[in-house]
Amino acid sequence: MNAPAKPVIGTILLATDLVTENDIRAIVPPHVTVCATRVPFENPTSPEQLRRTLPHLGEAARWLVPGVELGALYFSCTSATVVLGEDNVARAIGETRPEVKPVTPIMAAKRAFRALGAKKIAVMTPYIASTAKAIVDHLEEHGFEVLNAHGLNMEDDRDMARLPPEPIIEAAETAMVEGAEALFISCTALPAATLVPEIERRLGMPVVTSNLAGLWMSMRRAGVTDRLGEKGKLLDLDLPEDAV
Repeated sequence: MNAPAKPVIGTILLATDLVTENDIRAIVPPHVTVCATRVPFENPTSPEQLRRTLPHLGEAARWLVPGVELGALYFSCTSATVVLGEDNVARAIGETRPEVKPVTPIMAAKRAFRALGAKKIAVMTPYIASTAKAIVDHLEEHGFEVLNAHGLNMEDDRDMARLPPEPIIEAAETAMVEGAEALFISCTALPAATLVPEIERRLGMPVVTSNLAGLWMSMRRAGVTDRLGEKGKLLDLDLPEDAV
């Protein structure tokens, strides 16, 4: 493969995603090239619908700038990764792009909590109850203590994407409880990543969103070392050594 002159990050989005590309423009420095492709998806964001993305991941990865070395490959869907299983996502993408280990939002969030030294987590999601439960169960299975989970019970990720800032910030404040060491806002379809500085200011606590974590881990994997702490405490940190 041809090594690019500057880092290239590939991203796979759901067909209905209205948010991730905006977050990329807001968070990733201009000296990094980010390329995106999409996989079929139809709402609601139920576990049943999310499972239908798996057969499309390998083909989507195949057409991310063939012949160009990717510094990272980011699958931008938290709930789909959890429902499908991280190993299954990695296997599907690895069938066509074995040279790059994929990054997922939930994988990145777990690394982010480790980098922040946070074991006790509050969670806010826009999901319906069954999807939200899958996220909480996954975090607890991986050694995190979820002290509170607050959901918005929304079915359509396009509606999530159209939420204005204040309801998102208010939901984040509702989710936070005493004893939590960080807040996780789960869902790449929720326009929350650019709100992190304001939410951190109000809560006095680190805030990790799906796209903030996913893009942070993707940048670090691709060798991008920029310190961007004004966009969130996480973006000043390096990956844990075993995640590089």
